[in-house]
Amino acid sequence: MTIAGTTPSTRDAVVGALREGERFVLVTHENPDGDALGSLVAMQGVMRALGKDSLMFIGAGEFPLPYEYAFFQFDGLISHVPDDVAQRTIVFLDCGNFDRNAVEIGGAPILNLDHHHDNTHFGTINHVVADASCTAEIVWDLMRALDVPLTQPIAEALYVGLVTDTGRFMYENTGAAAHRMAAELIEAGVDVHEIYRRLYEGVPEPKITLLTRALSRLQRFDGGRLTLARLTREDFAQTGAEESYTEGIIDHLRAVQGTKVAALARELTGDDRGGCWKVSLRATDGAVDVSLIARARSGGGHRQAAGFATQMTPDELVAFLRQQVAQQLDG
Repeated sequence: MTIAGTTPSTRDAVVGALREGERFVLVTHENPDGDALGSLVAMQGVMRALGKDSLMFIGAGEFPLPYEYAFFQFDGLISHVPDDVAQRTIVFLDCGNFDRNAVEIGGAPILNLDHHHDNTHFGTINHVVADASCTAEIVWDLMRALDVPLTQPIAEALYVGLVTDTGRFMYENTGAAAHRMAAELIEAGVDVHEIYRRLYEGVPEPKITLLTRALSRLQRFDGGRLTLARLTREDFAQTGAEESYTEGIIDHLRAVQGTKVAALARELTGDDRGGCWKVSLRATDGAVDVSLIARARSGGGHRQAAGFATQMTPDELVAFLRQQVAQQLDG
């Protein structure tokens, strides 16, 4: 049985390509999150079970990874593009568009496995399942189609992707298949409490301090339907926080009563990145599609979770977001 929304022809094509190919390199998007990393590690386990020559690529600039994913075992990880990349099949996981990964493909065939509804279909085969709760759910479905046994390491990686991208099963993308998948992963040996502890407990003190600063700058516009907070380069320098410590802050903004769209703007750190902001967007219901707002600035994402980068001033950013929200809510 395939997952909801799966296109049988593309699913069969991907299964055939994975069975027939011999050498692969697996990649995911920049600033990888739980679904990206979980899908990557799980797919590597699937490829190794099939006896394939498979490598995982994560660029050196992505390290260190967020502390909550330090327990992953990256067997076969490389941080440089292999010399034989043109002779390998590249499997893109959780990438809405090609530009979200800097790997040079050298004309290699691409398997594009994703669940973002605005995926640009850049692959040789595009298996994009917008109804899937996460890319890990797609990997789980392919693993079953390939008759690969569900080992505990694969199950743990898939569960991380599932629980993080569904907001611990609270987001609107949490369908019945997600719960069936979770039950199967738990039966395979996933320790739910231990995964929760690794992901959401043991929080570094600078992350709490950064959250405090963000909440102290909370702003609301247009009757509260836009809730916004900003974090500057100085906030990161003074608190000793890493950029990844912003994970989860926007959920506090989204929870404020009356909010339709929550936005967190963080100024990127680094000597050559001053004045560049990474903007994360969340919608509280179906009234606003935040992926449309993100795409207006060359970003992307889901209807209720998206983001983009910009060099707008804070005032320009506020004006842009207010206009975009009003355009959707007021016509």
